[in-house]
Amino acid sequence: QVQLVESGGGLVQPGGSLRLSCAVSGATLEDYSFGWFRQAPGKEREVISCITSGKYSGEVTPYYMGDVKDRFTVSRDNANNAVYLDMTSLKPEDTADYYCATGQYRSCSGFAYIPSYSNWGQGTRVTVSS
Repeated sequence: QVQLVESGGGLVQPGGSLRLSCAVSGATLEDYSFGWFRQAPGKEREVISCITSGKYSGEVTPYYMGDVKDRFTVSRDNANNAVYLDMTSLKPEDTADYYCATGQYRSCSGFAYIPSYSNWGQGTRVTVSS
C-alpha cells in the first residue's frame, strides 16, 4: 500500500522560505511521478507542480502551474524515498494546506487534472504572515 506523508509546513514571514517533504512508503519511487497541490481556506485545491519519474530516461522533468514557477522548486530523492518542494519568496497568498500525491503517468501527462492523482497524503499547513 502506497502511503505519502507530508511535513515541513509552518509559520513563515513574507519573503521567507520553506522546504516541504513528501515521504513515500510502500512503493518504488521511480515508478511514479508526483504532484504537489495546495488548498487555501475557502478555495478549491489547485495543482502546483508535477515531477516525472525519470525511470526510463534517467532524467526527471519538473512542471509548474501558476505563479510559483519562479519561486518553487520540486525535486525527488529516489534513494531516500522522498519528494521535496522548496518554496522561496513566500507571499501571504501562499498560505494553504499543501499535499502530495502520485501521478497517473510517469511523464506527468495531463498533470493539471487533479482527479488523476492517487495516494494522497494528509497535508501540511503553510502559513505566511508577519
